[in-house]
Formats: sequence, structure tokens, C-alpha cells
Amino acid sequence: MSEVVNELSPQPDAASARAPLPQARHPRRWLILGVLCLSLFVVTLDNTVLNVAIPSLVEDLSLSTSQVQWVVDAYSLVFAGLLLTAGSVSDRFGRRRGLLGGLLVFGLGSLAAALTTSAPALIAARGFMGLGGAFLMPATLAILVHVFEVDERPRAIAIWGGVSALGVSAGPVLGGLLVDHFWWGSVFLVNVPVVVVALLAAWTIVPESRRSDAPRPDLVGALLSSIAIVALVRSMIEVPEQGWLSATVVSGLLVTAVSLSVFVLWELRADHPMVPVTLLRSRQFVGASSVGVLLMFSLAGATFVLTQFLQMTLGYSPLEAGVRTLPVAVAIALASPLSPGFAARVGNNRAVAVGLTVLAAGLATLGLGANREQYLPVAVGIVLLGLGLGIAIAPASASLMSSFPRDHAGVGSAMNDTMQELGAALGVAVLGGLAAAAYRSGLPTSVPAGATASYGEAMRIAHEEGPAGTGLADAARGAFDLAVQHSLLVGSLTALLGAIVGLVILRGRALPIDGVRDVASIRSAVR
Repeated sequence: MSEVVNELSPQPDAASARAPLPQARHPRRWLILGVLCLSLFVVTLDNTVLNVAIPSLVEDLSLSTSQVQWVVDAYSLVFAGLLLTAGSVSDRFGRRRGLLGGLLVFGLGSLAAALTTSAPALIAARGFMGLGGAFLMPATLAILVHVFEVDERPRAIAIWGGVSALGVSAGPVLGGLLVDHFWWGSVFLVNVPVVVVALLAAWTIVPESRRSDAPRPDLVGALLSSIAIVALVRSMIEVPEQGWLSATVVSGLLVTAVSLSVFVLWELRADHPMVPVTLLRSRQFVGASSVGVLLMFSLAGATFVLTQFLQMTLGYSPLEAGVRTLPVAVAIALASPLSPGFAARVGNNRAVAVGLTVLAAGLATLGLGANREQYLPVAVGIVLLGLGLGIAIAPASASLMSSFPRDHAGVGSAMNDTMQELGAALGVAVLGGLAAAAYRSGLPTSVPAGATASYGEAMRIAHEEGPAGTGLADAARGAFDLAVQHSLLVGSLTALLGAIVGLVILRGRALPIDGVRDVASIRSAVR
């Protein structure tokens, strides 16, 4: 819990007048889009398919709350930390090569994760998968930008964004089916045959593209950006266990601040910066980046909590829990195709605001209905969540990508994915940490010490105590419901903040990529 490029409805203006005439259409462009979507689907599926397997992982590998978060965040940590580097390298050496290499590494990491028998090995395998995803995911969007011309690109990217969202929503269903019939490792093993098919198809039909004037990679900028992102996310993961004022968290935040400051100074002075930091003066870039972070913060954090609520409180099996999240996929499938036309009529900023407001309403419905312990509020909430996501994700990504020249499509796509993955990692860390803290504070002081470690551990102790454990089970359930409510409501408020940012900061329409060739023209056009 990542993602439409270009204007949603091309309008004649000065920028588009300077754009080059459309080239001949690629004869296999829609088949290529199918390969790109298959590659994207397996990556986005992986995050939510894992959430359903968490209770089984906790039981089989005896994972602590911190280890659970590391298993989930190890992928996002490496993925987000290396995205900008991967995008820059792909722009220089070839985006098809980045796609093929990413698929290979992702597949090998999935195989290793499926066969592991310890928490450290699983966390390492997830990190290796993140390395593959860092090259794979931005390559799909960058290749799409080069294969499709301006008039067809909105439709193609709406499909691309819809597949990304469907991968997120389909994860619990597939994960539940696999965990119910096999074991938790099957949620990783299922990636392998899909990766093999995608590799063969990409090798056969996907064309190569790269920057014609690509400079040598900015290694110093890559290192500094990776340090900043990794330090920030690691600090957030440690907050629930150690607190905001612990040495680990404070030192991590200091490292983030220093490395980010040095990164900006370096990029300003570098002859060939990885990211033109003058884009920070662009309302389009700043607004779209903020929206991407806030959207994925809300979505990923809420999904992390909700999948546990369905199984641990409502008592559904992994498959039953996955099936009951299926309405979100249906809602996304209905809303995504309509998003480009809606944004063309009302503007990207209003489309983003409407989508995030609907998403916020869905999270609020889920949070307020948590203490009822019924499925109906969940069904209503996830339908609203799916509709909001389907409306918002396309114009949000379009606004960010249109800030970059077409030759920088790899870096632009990587920036889009970085913002969303960073938001997802922070969402799991912060909302997951908030849920853990609220759960502990909601328990009576008289409960056994082990019951405060996690809701699952409390229910295990209560089960072992037999009839005498009824009081502990009721107290733990009430505390967990309260924790879910708090985290989902905070997620709702965050999504609402994203709606306000989108409405106020974003421009009504994204700028056409083909009409913007350098940073100076970007700044001029945005003003």
C-alpha cells in the first residue's frame, strides 16, 4: 500500500503548441501495456497478500509486534530508499533492462521468502524483493509514457493505475485462499510463475528506451537520498517499542534531517543532479507529492490494521477475511475507468479532493463501526474506500508526473512511487504503532504481562486459561477494538488533509509532458 501521467484531457495551450508532433503509434502498444500491468500487479499484490498471512506468521515464527512491522516494512524500506537511484539508472542504461532485472530479483526474493524458517531470514528476503521492486515498478510507468502518444496516454495510464489499485485490493482474497489451503509461504511462492511469464513477455515484446543525453548517475545524491528515507522509516518503526524520545528514534530523525539537507545542497550544486530540486518551487510537484504521501499513509496504515480486525475480532479465516474485502476491488474497478473523464471535466485538483474525501469517509465509517464488531460497517467503509481510491489515484499521479520532462520519465515515475511507498511505510509504522499503544493503554493493569505484547498473545493466554480466561479475552477484545478505532480515525483525518492539500495547491489540469523540456519551462508554465 502504490500511482496517470500527463494531462487527462489535452487542451491547446502554449506548452502543447511547442510539443513535437506525435510519432507513429507503436503497433503493439496495448499488448505492451498488458505486460507492464502484469508486472505491476504482482508487485502491488505482494504487500496486501502478506497482510492476510500475518496471524499465521506470528504463530509459526513467534513474531513480536516489532518483527511483524519489520516483515511488512522491510520491502517498503528498501523499495523507497532505492527508487530514485533505480529511476535514474534506468533512464541512463535502459528502462526495459530495469524492468527485466527488477522482475528477476523480485522473483528470486519471493522464492527465498517462501522457503525461509526464521524471522531474520524472512525480513532479509523481503528487503531483497524491495530491491527488485525498486527497478521494476517505475520502469512500467516510464515505458508506458514512451510507448503511448499524448492522446491515448490518459486511457492507458488509467488502466495502469486501476491495475495497481486492484492488485492492492485483490491481495487479501488471494492471500486468504492460499493460506487456508496451503501455508503462509505460498503467498510468496505464487509470485514466481507470474514473474517467469512476465519476464518472457517483457523480453519478447517490450521495446527499450533511455535518455538520449543521459549523464552519469548521481551516486552521491543516490546515497544521500537513500540514507534519508531509510533513517526516517526506521525511526517510525521503532517509535511504538521505544518511544519518540528514545536514542534510536531521535538519532534516526537527526540522520534524516542532516542527510536530506545535504542532499538538497548537493543537488543544487551538482552538474547532473538526480532530481532537479528547483522543482520544489513548483506548486504542482509539491502538492502532488504531498497528496501521494497522505493518500498512501491513510490507505496502507488502515489496511494493516483492518486485516487483523477481520480475523482476530470478527473471527474470519484468512480466506473469509479476504473475500469480505472484495467489495473494495469492485468499487475500484467501477471508479477507475471514470476517473480520467471526471478529472477532465472538473480538473485534477477537484478530482483528487473528491476522491480523498470519499476515502476519508470510508475510513471514518470503518473506525466508528469497529466497536460494533459487525461486518456491515466494514462493507460500507471499504466500498467508500475503493471508490475514493479509484477516483483519486490517477489524477494525483498525473499531477506529479507532469512536473517532469518526458526524457526524465524514469526519475519522474520513481519520484511518484517514492512518495507513495514512503507514505505507505510511514502509514504502517505510525498507525500500526498508534494501534499498539492504544491497545496497551486500553488494557486493565491486572492482566498478565504477556497479554500486553499483542492482541493475539492475549487471546492465546486466555484460551490456555479456559473458562478463567473469559475476562482477559473480553478485556483484550475491547482494547483492540479501541485501538482499531483510533488508528482508522487518524487515517481518515490524514486522508481529509490530503483532500484539502489537493484542492488548494494542485492546479486544475496537469501539464503535458511532451510540452515541457526543462526545469525552466516547468517553472514558467506552473507559474
